[in-house]
Amino acid sequence: MILTAELSLYPLRNDYIEIIQALLDDLSERPDLTIVTNAMSTQLQGEHDVVMTAVSDVLRESAERAEAQVLVCKFIPMELEIARERHELPG
Repeated sequence: MILTAELSLYPLRNDYIEIIQALLDDLSERPDLTIVTNAMSTQLQGEHDVVMTAVSDVLRESAERAEAQVLVCKFIPMELEIARERHELPG
């Protein structure tokens, strides 16, 4: 089953851009996912288990870098058209 997820990471520290960029870099190493970022969130799409494992792994890795953070996730158990634009983080 294809799963589409939307992630928004909110590190609770001043160097938040570095933490968000590290999470995006970790996700980009996963060839079995379609990953699209925009100014507000990151969308992932792939097989259900691949998406869920990726979210779990990157949350763990991000928590090791910055303990105080919030990760908001929305999951839609179907294939959706996700925006193909990529926006770079400021800084």
